Amino acid sequence: MASSPTKDDKSAAPVAVPSRSPHDDVDDVSLQKGDLLDLESIDPVLNAKMRLVNDAIDEIGFTGYQAKLFVLNGFGYAVDSLILLIQSIIATNAAYEFEPSFDTGLTIAAYTGMLVGALFWGLSADVIGRKFAFNVSLLLSSIFAIVAGASPNWIVLGLFISLAAFGAGGNLVLDTAVFLEYLPSKDQWLLTLMAAWWGLGQLVAGLFAWAFLPNFSCSGPESETGEPCNWDTNPGWRYVWFANGALVFVMSISRITIIRLRETPKFLVGEGRDAEVVDTLQWIAKKYNRSCSLTLDMMQACGVTDTNNGRRGSVSAHGKSKFSFSELTVHFKGLFASRKLGLSTSLIWFSWLLIGLAYPLYNVFLPTYIATRGAQLGGLSPSEQWRNYAISNLSSIPSPILAGFMCKSRFFWGRRGTMIIGALVTMAFFFAYTQVRSNAQNLGFTCAISFCLNIYYGTLYAYTPEVLPSAHRGTGNGISIGLNRIMGIVSAGVATGANTATPVPIYICAALYIVMAIVAACFPYEPMGRRSS
Repeated sequence: MASSPTKDDKSAAPVAVPSRSPHDDVDDVSLQKGDLLDLESIDPVLNAKMRLVNDAIDEIGFTGYQAKLFVLNGFGYAVDSLILLIQSIIATNAAYEFEPSFDTGLTIAAYTGMLVGALFWGLSADVIGRKFAFNVSLLLSSIFAIVAGASPNWIVLGLFISLAAFGAGGNLVLDTAVFLEYLPSKDQWLLTLMAAWWGLGQLVAGLFAWAFLPNFSCSGPESETGEPCNWDTNPGWRYVWFANGALVFVMSISRITIIRLRETPKFLVGEGRDAEVVDTLQWIAKKYNRSCSLTLDMMQACGVTDTNNGRRGSVSAHGKSKFSFSELTVHFKGLFASRKLGLSTSLIWFSWLLIGLAYPLYNVFLPTYIATRGAQLGGLSPSEQWRNYAISNLSSIPSPILAGFMCKSRFFWGRRGTMIIGALVTMAFFFAYTQVRSNAQNLGFTCAISFCLNIYYGTLYAYTPEVLPSAHRGTGNGISIGLNRIMGIVSAGVATGANTATPVPIYICAALYIVMAIVAACFPYEPMGRRSS
C-alpha cells in the first residue's frame, strides 16, 4: 500500500489508498474498488475517511432512522409538486377576480422562487451543512403559502407564491442529499422510490382543487359576466392555498418533532470533524442495536485533513474562507475534478434543462388540456374536469415504485436504462395523446403519461446526487434544479406563444423526451452496485 503524508503533518499515519500509476484513470480505479467516485488524486485523506464512513453505514444497515428520513424527506418532494401545481390550478380562478394583463405571471413567480431557492439552499448546504435547511425550509414555505390565500391583488399573490416556492424549491435540493448520505449502499435504490412522494403531492393538489374550486368559484371575470367576482363569490382558490399551507405547516413541525436530525457524516468528513462523524454513527448504531466498528483512532489513522488558513477542513471541500467567492469556486471546480466527472456533470445539467421545459409544458398546463379536450369531446363539468385531474395525478404515484425496482436490476441496465425506457415510453404516449377521440381515451392517455413521465423524472432526481461528490453535492444538485427552474420560466413564454389548447406543446414535449433518452444513454456512470461518495 502506498503512503501519503498530509501537507500539514509530515508524521501523519499512512493513508490507505491502492497503489497505482500516475497514468491510471481515477474513475476506473474507483469502479474496481466498488466506489462510484473517488477523489484520490485530489485529497487522499478525505477519500480514505469517506470509505471508512461508507463501511460504517453499510455495517449499521437500514434502521428506523433511515425509515423516518424516507418519510420526512419525502414531505419535501410532496411540497415541491404541491406548490408548482396549486399555482397552476388556481391561476384561472384568481385571474377571474383580479383580471391581470399577464396570465402566466404566477407560473413565472413560482419558478423564479424555486430557482433562487435551489441555488441559495444548494450552495449553502455545502458551506454551513444540510441540517439548517432541512429544519427551516418547509416552515418558510408553509407560512407564505397560507398568506398567499389572503392576497389582495395579482402582484401580491405572485410575490407570496414566489416566497413559498423559495422554501419548497430549496428544500428539494436537500431531500435527496440528506437521505442518500445516511443510506447503506445496498439501499441507495430507495432514493428513486422516494419520488412516489412527489406523485402524492400531485394527488393532494388535485384533491384540493376538486374539493374547493367547483363549488366555490365564480363563472368568469366580472367584466364579461356582469356578476361580482370577489372574495365572497370566488373564495375557492383561497381555500386551496389555506389548506395547502396548513398541510405543509404540519409537515414542517413533524420534521422537528419526529426526528432530531444530526448533520450528515459525509458533510462532517469534509469539515474535518472526525469526532462528530464517529459520534453520529455510533449513536445510530446504539439506538437501533446495531454494530459499528468505526472509531476515532481509525479516522485519525488516515491522516489529518488539510487546513485552509488555520481553519480545519479539506482543501478539496472548501476554499480559504467559507463565506467567500473562493468557496463557490472550489465547489464548482469540484464537479469537474476529472474528465469523466466533468462529462457526467455536464450531461446531468443538460438533462435538467430538457426536463425543465418538457415537464411544465405538459403537467403545469394539464388542467387546460383536460378542459379544452373535454369541450371538444362532448364537454365535461368543472367537477368532472377536476376529478379527472386528480385521477391522472394519482397515476403518478406508483411509477417511482416501479422505477425503484427497475433501477436496481441489470435486466433494465440500472439507473441509465430505467431513464431511457421511461423517456421513450413517455414520448410514445405523448404522440398518441394527440389522437384522442373520446373522454375515456382522454383520461386514459393522461393517466398513462403521468405514470410513465415519473419513471424518468423520479430516477433522474435520484441519479443526480448519487453521481456527485459529497463535498459538492449541494452545489451540483442546486445548480441542476436551478437550471430546471430556469426552463420552467421559459416554458411559460412557450406556452403563451404555442397555445396550450392545441397539440403543439405536446409535440414539443415528445421531441424533448427523445433527446432525454439519448443523453441518458451517454451518462458515463452507473450507480447500480456502487457506493456513492
